[in-house]
Amino acid sequence: MNFNKNLIAYTVAGLSSIALVSCNSSEDISKHTKLPAEKFDLTHWKITVPTDINNDGKVDAVSTQAIQTYQHSDYFYLDSNENLVFTTPNKAFTTPNSSNTRSELHQVVAGLKDKGDKYDNNFTIRANKDADKYGQIGGNLQATLQVNHVAKRAKYIEKAPAYSVVVGQIHATKDKDFVAEGEGYGYGNEPLKIYFKKWPGHKYGSVFWNYERNLEKENPDRKDISYPVWGNSWLDSSAPGEKGIALDETFSYEVNVYENIMYLTFTTERHGTVNYSINLADNVDAYGNVDELDHPNGYTGDGNFFKAGAYDQCSIKDAPGFWYPACLGTGNWETDKANGDYAQVTFMKLTVGAATAPKE
Repeated sequence: MNFNKNLIAYTVAGLSSIALVSCNSSEDISKHTKLPAEKFDLTHWKITVPTDINNDGKVDAVSTQAIQTYQHSDYFYLDSNENLVFTTPNKAFTTPNSSNTRSELHQVVAGLKDKGDKYDNNFTIRANKDADKYGQIGGNLQATLQVNHVAKRAKYIEKAPAYSVVVGQIHATKDKDFVAEGEGYGYGNEPLKIYFKKWPGHKYGSVFWNYERNLEKENPDRKDISYPVWGNSWLDSSAPGEKGIALDETFSYEVNVYENIMYLTFTTERHGTVNYSINLADNVDAYGNVDELDHPNGYTGDGNFFKAGAYDQCSIKDAPGFWYPACLGTGNWETDKANGDYAQVTFMKLTVGAATAPKE
């Protein structure tokens, strides 16, 4: 892969992680004079970016401590309005268990006091028998954002992930102990992914959210259940028209996990507000119907964390699986940017904290 090499990397005393500041040109430096952490509270976040600056063969992960002095002039920076930009090309370095690239924050509940403990760093729901061990019961994530670009080219356009990006998540932790003991947890599944998808040639895209059944990877019933917000769900190729959301159109979401319930609120100036709720401690879906194929106790035993940014769903992998639309990309950022083979999301607001009691 051909990535920018003109970078400065420096270590922060006492930290094992590397903080990276992109310095591709004097123009880039002047454009991004303020660091993201100077405008946004990043004390409870770390980040994965689609690079391997230290040449260890692994995607770069910047710790909570190091992100306080970190930016990348292509992938993670403040724009001229001091909004937070996340960009990721289709072809770049990825995490070990994913073929999708990302410039994405990962919540650390313990924040700057992070000691690597799996309980302290994550939240859970009230029904978890070990709930009091976790750093938090429930949690709240709020964002106001615009999707500026989604990947334009895919070989298998009928595969749902094509042309889409995930802008917010709840991810469950992987826990080998739970899996080994047959508890039915610890698979690292996702009770929430918030998507934007826009087909090439359409003026408007769609916003929807997915719930993944909490089953082992090999189980054929482990699928995402998709719920529309504005426009279509991810398998509908028809143009959503004005019911959808355009690129660069502002919308907001709030994810409030209170006790056992995940409350979702989506808002735009043009469309108003859409609400959903789902109990994460059972197998009743967001429409109130029992899903016989889901785990009967939902995500009761899992630890969880929020994620936010640009998680590009346009995998370049060419394989039979549902998740592999074989999107295009060269690995050269300037070429891929010119060809539209990337995703970009800009956040005007991004906060994370404790759950709040829902309004009556």
